[in-house]
Amino acid sequence: MRPEILFPLFQDVTKLPGIGPRLATLVEKVCGGRIRDVLFTPPTGVVDRSRRVAIADSPTGEIVTLTAIVETHIPAQRQGQPYKVRMRDQTGFLHLIFFHARRDYLSKLLPEGETRVVSGKLERFGSEIQIVHPDLIASEDEAADMALIEPVYPLTAGLTAKVMRRAIAGALTFLPDLPEWIPGDLRGSHGWPAFKPAMKALHAPEGAVSLDPDRPERARLAFDEIFARQLALQIVRARRRAQPGRALASNGDRVDTVLAAAPFKPTGAQLRAFEEIRADMRSQARMTRLLHGDVGAGKTFVAALAAAHAADAGVQTAIMAPTEILARQHAKTLTETLEPAGISVTALTGRDKGKSRAAILERMARGEVDVVCGTHALFQDGIEFADLGLVVIDEQHRFGVSDRMRLTSKGHRPDTLVMTATPIPRTLSLSVYGDLDVSRLDEKPAGRIPPDTRLVSMDRLDEVVEGVRRAIGRGDRVYWVCPLVEESEMSELSAAEDRWRHLRAALGDQRVGLLHGRMKPAEKEDIATRFRAGEMDVLVATTVIEVGVDAPDATVMIIEHAERFGLAQLHQLRGRVGRGDKPSSCLLLYKGPLGDTARARLEMMRETDDGFQIAEEDWRLRGAGDPLGLRQSGLPQFRLADLEAHSALIELANDHARLIVHQDPELKGELGEALRTLLYLFDHDQGVRFLRSG
Repeated sequence: MRPEILFPLFQDVTKLPGIGPRLATLVEKVCGGRIRDVLFTPPTGVVDRSRRVAIADSPTGEIVTLTAIVETHIPAQRQGQPYKVRMRDQTGFLHLIFFHARRDYLSKLLPEGETRVVSGKLERFGSEIQIVHPDLIASEDEAADMALIEPVYPLTAGLTAKVMRRAIAGALTFLPDLPEWIPGDLRGSHGWPAFKPAMKALHAPEGAVSLDPDRPERARLAFDEIFARQLALQIVRARRRAQPGRALASNGDRVDTVLAAAPFKPTGAQLRAFEEIRADMRSQARMTRLLHGDVGAGKTFVAALAAAHAADAGVQTAIMAPTEILARQHAKTLTETLEPAGISVTALTGRDKGKSRAAILERMARGEVDVVCGTHALFQDGIEFADLGLVVIDEQHRFGVSDRMRLTSKGHRPDTLVMTATPIPRTLSLSVYGDLDVSRLDEKPAGRIPPDTRLVSMDRLDEVVEGVRRAIGRGDRVYWVCPLVEESEMSELSAAEDRWRHLRAALGDQRVGLLHGRMKPAEKEDIATRFRAGEMDVLVATTVIEVGVDAPDATVMIIEHAERFGLAQLHQLRGRVGRGDKPSSCLLLYKGPLGDTARARLEMMRETDDGFQIAEEDWRLRGAGDPLGLRQSGLPQFRLADLEAHSALIELANDHARLIVHQDPELKGELGEALRTLLYLFDHDQGVRFLRSG
């Protein structure tokens, strides 16, 4: 039950004065459909009308406020031309420019011979000074009563700044005095105001300085939003840990067999991560753990050890991957790894049809298969496991929460291990995975040589092609990655199909393959298999190879227009080579001139092979607009907080939330009620539902 004190804020925006059904649709498009959503839409800028200047002294490209006499109207001579109004003061002349103007309306608004105050962005067109569609035209008496500094809000077609500001002003009248959920010592040490004064200050900026994310009122509101999420995550985590799971005990024989048969010595990080996972699986609490690590750090082998422990305990493992190529690759790799221990592995994807599919399903239901690797096909209706005890979700950011829940529902509270090959900065990890325990693979297998990374201008493309010719002459295999599938008139980026034709002409038709996301799954898998088997020397591809196309013998990675990729993605692509004991190289082809951020990104790739360091730098360079380039990942979309600017608040909020859940797990008493109000205010009802349901 939402607290009654919040009822006014969760009313429809049509309750706001002057916002009828038509305008409500536009407001909802920008903010959301509730009064609270309007309040949670911060200004994106300010218009400062306090700067009064003469026409001749007006700075170009800035918003200025002028007082001048209307001299004459100059109607458009023919269709398509603007309507002009000439104004003057003691220093010079100015034209106001209007398109699609109504002459009678402008004649009343700007009567010739009278003085008017106008405000807008000043531009120079040749020798002419002009303001196109000024955002303020008023008499001197009217201007005296207007706000000199006004907030700027996001708009959409048909929604004016005036209407938006009116909606904000109306929403503020519905804002109640809410109970304080931040302890006084925390508020006092940061100089934060109470929630209501902070919200009022947010919408009444005193100038551009008020938009600074470090201002006390903005930091307070950012903390509230982050804290609400962290508190919900910690409640979910505590409740999940309290749920009875199954203690999957075993004597460890199969795990020992897998370790003994491994063709390499596992890293300390792999063994440490597995021991954390095994301890979770042996406990009565249900495991929910994230395994993240650098490219090539060996997370699949850790998953294999977890599956071996599950098989030892007599339960099945399901491994869900985002693509058929990756699912079948996992099945192949895990078969080789687990076969010495007598553990059976199979793949199940959308490609399996008819009798073969029925046979796989029957073996799964009878418990004759220990490990099943698949895609979304694993959680479809009609698929049953004899006893599903472990769910492993690879590249988990590509799946929605509902996908994960549907798969875990195939068993009786199975342990869950989610994995990603993208190292995650600590602050982002807290904001996204605060409800999970985290294991980190921060070592790479011994003897692995980092790729030699070089920056090469696109102007030297012919030299690069000749270098590829020499490389395949030595028996090397080459990835060539392009940003687009086919040539577009809208973009100068090289297309995979265009580059494929170019390289076939230069190197020979039979030795150059093409792989992109628009191909059918069977076709993609066939190409990947042939490249892996050495039937092709060069694979031209889009970023579909980023995950799941593994050719250990490939030693050269060429990334065309590398300046257009994010750091994390460049690192993922580079990780396709350098997996064996042979020297490898990565060429980052760029089109100059490079901007500062693009250059810093490429230089970072040249300087280090440490994925965790790269992830932190990617976070810094890219900002919170698209952390790690994972728009589809379900990352939290904050409205009052800026994950980049307020990163320090994430750790503070997380520590505070952990302490509260530890001290008052039921959120009882006066502070507990205030915290429940906070959760409802920020739409984290799930946390309260967990409290009620236990």
